[in-house]
Amino acid sequence: MRLLVLTSRNVLLPAHDQPVPATIHADPSTGKITAIDSGYSPQDAFADNDRYEFIDAGDLYILPGLVDAHVHLNEPGRTDWEGFATGTQAAVAGGVTTVADMPLNSIPPTTTVHNLTVKRDAANGQCWADVAFWGGVIPGNQDDLRPLLDAGVKGFKCFLINSGVEEFPHVEENDLKLAMEKLEDTDAALLFHAELDVHEDSQPDADPHDYSTFLASRPQQMELAAINMITRLQASYPSVRCHIVHLTASSAIPIIKRAKASGLKLTVETCFHYLTFIASDVPSGHPEFKCCPPIRDEANREALWAALGDGTIDFVVSDHSPCVASLKMVDGGDFMKAWGGISGLGLGLSVLWTGAKKRGYSIKRVMEWTSERTALHARLHHRKGSITVGHDADLIVWNPNTEVTIAKEDLHFKNRLSPFEGVKLHGQVQQTYLRGVLSWSVEKGFQKPFGKLL
Repeated sequence: MRLLVLTSRNVLLPAHDQPVPATIHADPSTGKITAIDSGYSPQDAFADNDRYEFIDAGDLYILPGLVDAHVHLNEPGRTDWEGFATGTQAAVAGGVTTVADMPLNSIPPTTTVHNLTVKRDAANGQCWADVAFWGGVIPGNQDDLRPLLDAGVKGFKCFLINSGVEEFPHVEENDLKLAMEKLEDTDAALLFHAELDVHEDSQPDADPHDYSTFLASRPQQMELAAINMITRLQASYPSVRCHIVHLTASSAIPIIKRAKASGLKLTVETCFHYLTFIASDVPSGHPEFKCCPPIRDEANREALWAALGDGTIDFVVSDHSPCVASLKMVDGGDFMKAWGGISGLGLGLSVLWTGAKKRGYSIKRVMEWTSERTALHARLHHRKGSITVGHDADLIVWNPNTEVTIAKEDLHFKNRLSPFEGVKLHGQVQQTYLRGVLSWSVEKGFQKPFGKLL
């Protein structure tokens, strides 16, 4: 197998705030980056075609592959919603070389070692990206948590409110105490869907086709109550890493700041869609915009951007949570009955870059939020998340200046229903390399499914 050499005038390296001229050497037989030379290299230095595969990216950017730490691939059990093959194809087409699969909505959920084995068996041989796995915390499975860690899960997710699927019930405070006792003195994070059902619906006769009806049913106080409980519990178990998934409530930002300042091991994510859309833009009868917690108003969106910029929010993920069109109520347009989840796997880099540019953030910050910190969160930072000698040669060639209006054919996940359809974005992935081997390119399309299960 030939050695891979990629050169560009714009390579994003950890020690630099902006892309710099550099040449990357990788050995596909090991999957690792073996050397990084300063400067842009001419092809004649690597003219031996039997030894080198030489890629001259010119002025295009070479970036580390993204690590999307919050993805629902739904296999086995709900493969009409998504699957390892289509989900990971969507990932690599958008420069995502690693995904961390959530413990639901597969059947069975990843709540025991046996169920993890079932899921890994289903994934084997059909992944275009590398795949890591989160375990799940449900009532009564606290004794399964340490064995699941030993079997390779990266951490655990729980719901504080109905998850939407009966095989993954939500936990109460006592369940959390039992789980946190098991996770003390480990490096595994406990991930919280942070909403508590403390709200009474005051609009029983409101139009379910109007987005404002759904928005009113999931107010910020639900997130606020949950985060208050999480930080209170964490103070009793200070060695346990806790993580809030898909934050939308800007009213919770002061609580999070105080918790972090006090030394609690707390991290927070938000999602690409929360940083893009606002409630007033959601048209009536279009549940493709429905997610839980919901997209909120413009002031809230800007507060999330500010919290991301100052480090209160640690990183950004897709929370790709697809379903079939009938469950999304596309024909009826009923927000209250539709499945709550947004599809956007593989679109995140362009989505975030589009918003970041408007607000003066660099590509360095964007990659911190989508690769470096997500790799650390999923305990993959020893091999993913940066262009570093010894790390996996997960690399993308990216044009930051291309403008693309997202069409259905740009969506590679199974059910091509997304609020991002029709949105104009900046930046486009040209090539994606997984461990030094081409996985996808604009010209050649998808190659072979050689993703590993991590």
